[in-house]
Amino acid sequence: MRKVVTAAMAVGLLAGLSPVAASAAPAPPGFDPTPIQWGQCSDEDLQKAGAECGMLQVPMDYADPAGEQISLAVSRIKHTVPDDQYQGVMLVNPGGPGGSGLSLSTLGAYVPKGAGAAYDWIGFDPRGVGSSLPAISCDPNYFSYDRPNYVPTTPELEKTWLDRSGGYARACGNNGKLLEHVKTTDTVEDMDSIRKALGADQINYYGFSYGTYLGQVYGTLHPDRMRRVVMDGVVNVEDVWYDANLNQDVAFDRNIKIFFDWVAEHDDVYHLGKTGADVEKLFYEQQAALDKEPAGGVIGPDEWVDVFLTAGYSQSAWDSRAKAFAGWVHNGDWETLKKIYDGSNTPGDDNGFAVYLAVQCTDVKWPQSWEQWRQDSWDIHEKAPFETWSNTWYNAPCLSWPAKPGKPVEVDGSKVDSALLISEELDAATPFPGALEARKRFPGASLISLPGGTTHSGSLSGNTCLDDQIADYLATGKLPPRQPGNGPDTKCDPLPKPTPETGPTTMTTKRSQQPDALQKALQSTWH
Repeated sequence: MRKVVTAAMAVGLLAGLSPVAASAAPAPPGFDPTPIQWGQCSDEDLQKAGAECGMLQVPMDYADPAGEQISLAVSRIKHTVPDDQYQGVMLVNPGGPGGSGLSLSTLGAYVPKGAGAAYDWIGFDPRGVGSSLPAISCDPNYFSYDRPNYVPTTPELEKTWLDRSGGYARACGNNGKLLEHVKTTDTVEDMDSIRKALGADQINYYGFSYGTYLGQVYGTLHPDRMRRVVMDGVVNVEDVWYDANLNQDVAFDRNIKIFFDWVAEHDDVYHLGKTGADVEKLFYEQQAALDKEPAGGVIGPDEWVDVFLTAGYSQSAWDSRAKAFAGWVHNGDWETLKKIYDGSNTPGDDNGFAVYLAVQCTDVKWPQSWEQWRQDSWDIHEKAPFETWSNTWYNAPCLSWPAKPGKPVEVDGSKVDSALLISEELDAATPFPGALEARKRFPGASLISLPGGTTHSGSLSGNTCLDDQIADYLATGKLPPRQPGNGPDTKCDPLPKPTPETGPTTMTTKRSQQPDALQKALQSTWH
C-alpha cells in the first residue's frame, strides 16, 4: 500500500507551496468544501500551459461528511476572454475508470474557433487516482512479463489465473475503508464538491469513455447543475459492467480484423500478408510461438495481445503496431514490442488497474459463479478469440472483491437541458448502441455519429466536421437539430485511414492531432 501523505502536505507537494501556508481546515458537518488554494503545478506541461494546481479535501464517505477526509488533485486553466463573455467552469474526465485527468485542463486550447477560451478548464484526478490522496495500489508488479497464457486450455492454467486474480483482490483489501467508497456515485459527488469549491452554480462537462458514464450519472443526480455537456465514446448504461465487457470482446475482435485488412492493403510496406486472413493467421502463429519462447524473454502470448489491443481502440496506433509486428517477424526486434507494452502497462504501477477494479467491482454486483464466467468466455472465444480471455482475467478479481457492491443508478437525463453525444459507429470499447441508449434517456441531447469509424473517444483530433460542431455548441449552446426516431441526429465522416509512414517506429502517427495530454490520459485507461 502506498504511503499516505496528509492533505495539507499534499497541497504543498503538488502546488509548490509550504505545508503550513497550504493547510486547510477539515470539512464541517454538512460539508461545505473549503475553496481550493491554487499554486504552481509540479507537472512541467501544466506549468508551460499556464495552469495552476491545488488539492481539495472531500469526505471519504459522503454519508459522514464530517468524518475522514481524502484529497483530490485539481488543476485549472482560466478563461482568457473578457469576464462578460465568460461561460463558466468545464470539468474534464478521460475515462477508465482509473484515468488521471489532472493534465486535461489543457484541453480548451484544442477546441476550434477559440471556443475553449471562454471557460475555466478543470482537470482532476478522481479519488484514488494519480496525485489524489490516498492513491490506490494493490500489487504494483501484477503486469509483469511473460505471464501464463490468457487462454486457459488446461485446468492448471485456469487455476493459475483464478489464483492470480483472487490474490490481487485480496491485496487490494489493504487499501482499507477507501475501497468501500470509490463507486461512480462517489466521484459524482466529488465533481459536485469541486463545483461548490469553485463557487459555480453549474458545471460544464467534457467526458470521454467511462467519463460519459460519470456524466450520465451526474446528470441524473444533479440535473440542475449541468449546463453544456459533451460526451464522447458513450457507455451503455444498460450493460454496467459485466455485459459491457462481453460486448467489448466481440467488438474488439471485429476491429482487429479491420486492422489486419489494413496491414494487408499495405503489404508492400509491412510484408505480413496480402489478405487480412493471411495477416491474422500470422498473428496467431506468432502468439503460439511466443508461448513456447517469449520474445526477448519478456513478450509472451499475453503481452503480444496487449501490444496490439490499442489498434482496436484507435487507428492512430495502426502504423506503429504494424511496424512492430513486421520488425519482430522480419528482424527479431523485440525491444519495440517491449517499449509499446511498457507504455500501457507501466512497470511498478498498478494504480489505474486498481482503481478500475475498485469502481467496476463495487458499482454493481458481478456474477459470483465462475461457471457462468467460464461458459460465457469460452462461447465468445470460439467466435472472437482476440481478447476475450484477456478481458475475462482483467475483470476476474471482481469474483472475490473485498468491498461490498452497490446498485447502479437508474440513469434519467430528462431534466438535463442539453448534451452533445459523439460516437464512432465501430467503436469497440463503447459500442454504438450505448450512444443510442443515452440519446433516448437524454431527450435534450443530439448525437453525432461517424459511420465506419473505429476510433474510441477521438474528438478534438482534427476532424473539422466534428470538432467545429463541438466548438459551435460550446460557444453558443447550438446543437444539431434533433431528428425523429432513435438514430444519429447528424453524421461526420471519420478521419481517413492512416498512410504508413517512413522512418522509425513511433507510438502514434501524425494523423492524430489529439493533444498529447489527452492521448496519454485515454491510453492509460485502455486495457
